[in-house]
Amino acid sequence: MAALGHTFPFYAGPKPIFPMDTTLAIIITIFLMALVTFIIILPGIRGKMRLFWLLRVVTSLFIGAVILAVNFSSEWSVGQVSTNTSYKAFSSEWISADVGLQVGLGGLNITLKGTPVQQLNETINYNEEFTWRLGENYAKEYAKALEKGLPDPVLYLAEKFTPSSPCGLHRRYRLAGHYTSAILWVAFLCWLLTNVMLSMPVLVYGSHMLLATGCFQLLALFFFSMATSFTSPCLLRLGTATLHTHCGPAFWITLATGLLCVLLGLAMAVAHRMQPNRLKAFFNQNAREDIVLQWTPEKGGLLSPRYRPMAESLKTEDIPLSEASSEVCCQGEHPKEPECRL
Repeated sequence: MAALGHTFPFYAGPKPIFPMDTTLAIIITIFLMALVTFIIILPGIRGKMRLFWLLRVVTSLFIGAVILAVNFSSEWSVGQVSTNTSYKAFSSEWISADVGLQVGLGGLNITLKGTPVQQLNETINYNEEFTWRLGENYAKEYAKALEKGLPDPVLYLAEKFTPSSPCGLHRRYRLAGHYTSAILWVAFLCWLLTNVMLSMPVLVYGSHMLLATGCFQLLALFFFSMATSFTSPCLLRLGTATLHTHCGPAFWITLATGLLCVLLGLAMAVAHRMQPNRLKAFFNQNAREDIVLQWTPEKGGLLSPRYRPMAESLKTEDIPLSEASSEVCCQGEHPKEPECRL
């Protein structure tokens, strides 16, 4: 490269850029296919239950897709700035570009796009990812980026998140992402249990699990906010501008979905207390099904649902016999009873 007049370091060219994260694309595709499948069988449901059923399916799939998608999203903390900055090391040439930083639970994504894209006889359009998930070594990925000779703005931002950086951003965001991701997986499990219980005649437990789903999402946001709310001792200066980060779309959509789950869970719990028959009708369950909660000390003292048997639910009624039938019964079976002698 030196013989051809290029300046070291030299990056052979940007990697192919997909307009959307492939993991998010797969998650959204799976949930959209599930929604289309449910819509296909929708005409087989009659009356008002068709609308209720569609509303339940869309709401449930939306909550599940959000919980799963934000766990792999890189837009929890984002920032973008337009600046004039140096392009390569050991070179005095500057470029005009838009620099973007997206921090997720498992790593960060740095974008560099020239304005215009064609500058210095090159196409300036980079999208680089650095991960710190379990099993990944952020320091090695940064070392490989140095070997590739990535542009200065990309290496500058990536260096601020290295474990050896005095800024302390790596430890802070890595711990926040680890615990936030773990709590979101618990929320996803609660969502699965919610769907199972709402398909059974235990709606009150389904409302409790939906409430737990929302609480775990809000708890995840609390952990992420507490870990990343402290002011960084390092400013991200890129040429003539400073890059500032703020909460991204993944943070706000998780907040909205968590509040939605909490409100729906509380509404279902109140409806089960005030209007249980209407709640059962909304979930297409027989309103006459009666569930008795009994205290069972032999099973650990927990409230366990038990269906009321038909023999207990139906009261036995005495059917009067006619006089002729009574006389025949007394003479044939119990001729010596006092009632037969009267």
